Amino acid sequence: MLRRRSIAALDGEEIYEVKLGEEFLMSSLFPEAEKQLAHLGLAKLNGEDWDVVVGGLGLGYTAAAALENPNVASLVVVELFPQVIEWHEKGLVPVGSVLSGDPRCQLVAQDFFAAAVDKTIGMNPLNPGKQFHAVLLDIDHTPSHQLDHENAGFYSMAGLSSMAEQLLPGGVFGLWSDAAPDAAFKELLLTVFSTAEAVVVPFYNPIQDKESTNTVYLAVKQ
Repeated sequence: MLRRRSIAALDGEEIYEVKLGEEFLMSSLFPEAEKQLAHLGLAKLNGEDWDVVVGGLGLGYTAAAALENPNVASLVVVELFPQVIEWHEKGLVPVGSVLSGDPRCQLVAQDFFAAAVDKTIGMNPLNPGKQFHAVLLDIDHTPSHQLDHENAGFYSMAGLSSMAEQLLPGGVFGLWSDAAPDAAFKELLLTVFSTAEAVVVPFYNPIQDKESTNTVYLAVKQ
């Protein structure tokens, strides 16, 4: 569900929110960590002409931030729900025109987790065997708190290893999380990738009038 509302306590500021059933997913009020997922992840890359995947479209802030980088040659955004893609194509969300109007960007309706662990499906349906410079994921709340329990298999050595096969050497996997850094998950990343770190991203939460934080995990393939 896409919801647009005004907040009286913030002088009538209009915000956009996304919910899945009773799960609150995201708000346009504090997109900083979603943007930093792209900025921090792509900062790990060398060279130019990068092919990038974003898992999860939502309000589009991660994808739009990725397109700000001139070294991004192509961007595939993998989104499970066609309705979410329609929000962007119809201009119903703030950055919808940014994504739909950029020829580098392709919005794909499919299950990211199925595509990530099975390279015969692949994250680019027009080129199933393609490898990418970066995969940036923002779907589940945390590695241990999934929107669908069937996603849990991805957050394992087998799932991450399968996804890493679709990364080029030196490629980057980035993951957004709504919780503090999880040392066990960082160690899991290190069983698959050559380096891994958890970056705490602070941002101001005007609803609670205090600083909040999210975490961005970054892992680099050897």
